Amino acid sequence: MTRTARLTPTRLDAAADFLWTSGRVLEQRRFAHLFDARPDSVGVLAALGAHCAPGGGFAYGLEPDVRGPAPQPIAVPAALLALEEAGALDEDRARPVCAWLAEVSAPDGGVPVVLPSLRPYPRPPFLPVPEEGVEPVGELLSTGQIVAPLLRQGIDHPWLTAATAFCRAAVEKLGAPHPYEVGAALRFLDAAPDTDWARSEAARLGALVREQRLVLLDPARPEEARTAPGYAPREHHLPHDYARTPDSLARSWFTDEELDRGLDHLAAAQQQDGGWPINWVRWSANTESEARPGVTLQALLTLRAYDDAPDS
Repeated sequence: MTRTARLTPTRLDAAADFLWTSGRVLEQRRFAHLFDARPDSVGVLAALGAHCAPGGGFAYGLEPDVRGPAPQPIAVPAALLALEEAGALDEDRARPVCAWLAEVSAPDGGVPVVLPSLRPYPRPPFLPVPEEGVEPVGELLSTGQIVAPLLRQGIDHPWLTAATAFCRAAVEKLGAPHPYEVGAALRFLDAAPDTDWARSEAARLGALVREQRLVLLDPARPEEARTAPGYAPREHHLPHDYARTPDSLARSWFTDEELDRGLDHLAAAQQQDGGWPINWVRWSANTESEARPGVTLQALLTLRAYDDAPDS
């Protein structure tokens, strides 16, 4: 791979200006913890606390596309990510989250993306809300992202056992996935305790991604990737969107040249204000402004992970 650093001091300084100007408190605290010389996990936890809902869930716009005070499963991945980054995802903090997830889970052990309680609150048109009284349906999109950090941190809870079995079965059934579902599957596979099985399923999934054109291998040729139904016109996934770090199982899906092109495109996508754009449907100016800081942090983390990777 090309060894020229992409996360240059100039690029990092511009991103910092954007985050200090436009970021929510949580993203500002995460940025300070992850990139300042003096990490501050206490600040991350304090900011996350504003999004805690009674009973163990998370709400209040933690996931920018999900508004209101009613906790939703799709907000949990962001909470667990912040806890893990802060080195604070332990049994004591995981227990109430898992207990809440157990209350809202489907019979098969998975959790839905959102609950009927979201209906009174603003939400994007691409996010269907289940009807009240209908039996919940587990989704890999939400469950895979939740299970992964809990497995990485060695959390032990009955809900996690059932959810892990759900994810394993859901991954094995994937035949015509959408890109975000692939991403959730990868988060799970990268953390799965059965590493031989995970490598085998990741190889199968990578072949599907390439065959079904669910990845944009050359940003100069967007017509070569398939846009999934309901996505924005240029809502493509590039190699680094799947392989966020060099040690991801998805790294083997792509050649050095393919990954380099994607990372160059990612670096160049930084906007004049220092932040990175969202590429999904813009249904609200406010939620877009709240989502961009998180997208910017992910871009910085991806670029740093590959800059710091040893020569292959």
